[in-house]
Amino acid sequence: MKAFVVAIVSLLLVAGPAVGPAAGTAASEPDLAVIRAASERYRDVSVALADGYVAAQACETAVHMGLPASTGGMGVHYFRPELLGVDSPPGARVSGHGLHLDFLHPSILIYEPQADGSMALVAVENLVFAKSWREKSGQAAPPTFHGVPYDTMIDDPATATDEAHMFEPHFDRHVWIYRENPNGVFTPLNPAVSCANHRGTNAHVHGSH
Repeated sequence: MKAFVVAIVSLLLVAGPAVGPAAGTAASEPDLAVIRAASERYRDVSVALADGYVAAQACETAVHMGLPASTGGMGVHYFRPELLGVDSPPGARVSGHGLHLDFLHPSILIYEPQADGSMALVAVENLVFAKSWREKSGQAAPPTFHGVPYDTMIDDPATATDEAHMFEPHFDRHVWIYRENPNGVFTPLNPAVSCANHRGTNAHVHGSH
């Protein structure tokens, strides 16, 4: 996991600040059908890579967060570097200044590895760092989407697991629009998602599902 963080930070540091009118705003809250239509092209992971998304090495599950395996998984996160605004040095816990909240252009796409080596898009996500959010928005509470507060992710130093995945405290919102989540469309972990076929991003076939 640490090797991935070093690699991702190195890429993010040269990507520059968030750009475009959507950065740092939640100008509108489109419904899920509109979000799906806007992200449909990313069902082909090669399109995501061509648009600048960078794949994590890990396939995240409940176990990585110190929770029972039955709680489910997330999958492999593909990050859009310039939208996160990462400003931490390589090897450090990841922090950033981006305030991107636009789900028509999500900063993160989440894929489930398939048995044939391809990747199936299962969810979209936005993430903002707590310190930057509070300083720039003037709000102590996390952002919301459709009235639901973003989830708060903070590592608990008293546990053996890293609940924040080597990130500084942050707020994130998952939206499960490509894989039904029995626990709810905004719940972070999905019992219908598996990492059983994860073989590392270098093994992924750039096909679509």
